[in-house]
Amino acid sequence: MSYELVIEATATEINIALLREKSLIELSKEKSDIRFSVGDIYLGKIKKIMPGLNATFVDIGFKKDAFLHYLDLGPQFKTLQEYLSLAINRKGRMPSLHRFKKSPDIKKDGKISDVLKSGDNVVVQIVKEPISTKGPRLTSEISLAGRNLVLLPFHDKVSVSQKIESAEEKNRLKQLLQSIKPKNYGVIVRTAAEGKKVAELDAELRGLINKWESAFLQLRNAKPPKLMIQELDRVSVILRDLLGVSFDTIWVNDAQLHREMQDYIRTIAPEKVKIVKLYKGKLPIFEHFGINRQIKNLFGRTVSFKSGAYLIIEHTEALHVIDVNSGNRSKAGDSQETNALEVNLAAAEAVARQLRLRDMGGIIVVDFIDMTSAEHRQMVYEKMKESMADDRTKHNILPLSKFGLMQITRQRVRPVLDIETEEVCPVCHGTGKIAPSIQLTTQIENHLKDIQEKHHFKNLTLRVHPFIEAYLTKGILSIRKKWSRSYHCKLRVEPLSSLSFLEYKFIDPFGDEVVE
Repeated sequence: MSYELVIEATATEINIALLREKSLIELSKEKSDIRFSVGDIYLGKIKKIMPGLNATFVDIGFKKDAFLHYLDLGPQFKTLQEYLSLAINRKGRMPSLHRFKKSPDIKKDGKISDVLKSGDNVVVQIVKEPISTKGPRLTSEISLAGRNLVLLPFHDKVSVSQKIESAEEKNRLKQLLQSIKPKNYGVIVRTAAEGKKVAELDAELRGLINKWESAFLQLRNAKPPKLMIQELDRVSVILRDLLGVSFDTIWVNDAQLHREMQDYIRTIAPEKVKIVKLYKGKLPIFEHFGINRQIKNLFGRTVSFKSGAYLIIEHTEALHVIDVNSGNRSKAGDSQETNALEVNLAAAEAVARQLRLRDMGGIIVVDFIDMTSAEHRQMVYEKMKESMADDRTKHNILPLSKFGLMQITRQRVRPVLDIETEEVCPVCHGTGKIAPSIQLTTQIENHLKDIQEKHHFKNLTLRVHPFIEAYLTKGILSIRKKWSRSYHCKLRVEPLSSLSFLEYKFIDPFGDEVVE
């Protein structure tokens, strides 16, 4: 199964689309001036202890204070606090963590007030971004992720990914890491480490340890809030986590970003540098790969998926609700139960795709079409588990109830991606009335005339709806050719399906829209 990553960089945001067999399965939109915060490690300050919640609010520099629960402190929290105090107040050299004496674990059922008080400094890591009215969610059980390994300071165990099936390979990796890791460091061996040699794993381990200890060297006399270790940007995180054997091509439309990605991949997987390709086409990159069309089809309240069947997706503060409808779909000769089973099996795939595509988290309730057979309900349950097997986000799926309801919980680390697919008509601006369509060519020609009188471009691109493009370019003496001759410029007409029927844009030779 092949994967492609398509990255569209604009002045204000970076849009990232993951395609599997040309179908869109993940979409991420990141503002250029906003960092990707999950995984960032901060030196924070305790603002308020909440005994009733057994938690505290921490100032890490966000608009809203972050939330840290006692259960997220980690068993070695006292050791972390002692190491932090030494780093801030030290007079001489900072000792390496593997030489540091660990304190006893904190109690599993202890109280937050027993270990923290207002004004204390604390090292925390963001595990959930601010969502709605809530601030970030934090943990003090720190982890640093690399391509092959995850480093766990103040731990000693070595764990190996369950996705590595060979028992022999698991034992090899476990023994290898136990032999090279320093004391007071734990390691999780990721699936990507399968078959890797000791030199590569040792180099990555040393790099992660250096990253951790270097951050503490910078804390002398530091005052919170302070960013200690910044997680990679969203693009690099996806590259680090997804760059597997089946990841075939990465397309990017920005030359600088193309160079940065090549440099990053050269450090984690040198053999894959050639898969990063710079897109130089005339059409916008998302239009060229058909992503804009898929976005319009896959986002919105109603999503069609097979033979007239469709999903209705509603979002609330507490949960997400997905209703499965068969629409006008029916097959002669098939019973209602058979039709319901077929629609529900297809819906399970569509729901799994939607959860990943929109990054829906929290509680999801799916209302499938009623089925009387317990065997059929089990088949739908198994199909849902199979469809969500590739989802990297932690999730849990419960079997269908007798009412046809399925409950799913999916880790919520970012706000759900909600793209408005319904648009205000750019021609009538919502009034319901438009200028006569017969005047469109006159309107475009007048606009072209004004542009040429002012700028005298040698080359110009006109982007219109595909139907209008076909009309302007038909025939030997097409309208396009007449305009090119009349206004002394080489006019290129490009179809753009994301434009409405009577919408158009002029693009100058530098790729910028001409706004008059």
